Amino acid sequence: MIFKEFCAENMTNLPALNSQKVTRVELCDNLTVGGTTPSYGVIKEAAKLLHEKNISLATLIRPRGGSFVYNDFELKIMEEDILQAVALESDSLVLGLLTEENEVDAAAIDQLLPATQGLPLVFHMAFDHIPRNKQKEALDQLVDLGFVRILLHGSVQKNDILENASWIKELRSYADGRIEIMPGGGVRADNYQEVCRLTGCQAVHGTHII
Repeated sequence: MIFKEFCAENMTNLPALNSQKVTRVELCDNLTVGGTTPSYGVIKEAAKLLHEKNISLATLIRPRGGSFVYNDFELKIMEEDILQAVALESDSLVLGLLTEENEVDAAAIDQLLPATQGLPLVFHMAFDHIPRNKQKEALDQLVDLGFVRILLHGSVQKNDILENASWIKELRSYADGRIEIMPGGGVRADNYQEVCRLTGCQAVHGTHII
């Protein structure tokens, strides 16, 4: 069985969803900049609607577009947003924090962990910005930090995702069940099965997967 995660910008498409179409929704705002944290009201109403439909809610925590390097003020914003997302019954949280060298910012993540209150954590497509020769080490770090899933396209250039299938498959093999690898970015209703066939992944993410 293939699990489909629909990437939703606010509430617009949520009423039309059902659990036969999607398993989970990643909720965000401002998809033109790669997504930012949705508002309090959007999270609250989305959680209520999706849970009535037996669909899981993953809330993106990202205070702005641009890089994934955050200062102390932005980390405080993220901490507050995490607390709100948890209180509003999000089922998981999506985070992506990098250092200036494009490595996992473990120190910043550690700072945010108490606010997550044990909710499952997903690493955002920021993972693609980590150099390939350091991605396996980054995967190990994310496992140690307690992340359950990595969302990735396989290339920061955002080329056709099928071109990245062999690398995604290699990462999935390296993960060896310790953390889920979920392809996204260019995954559509007409190619998600091929993406899964070529990568061995059992979950996909996208705005056009249904």
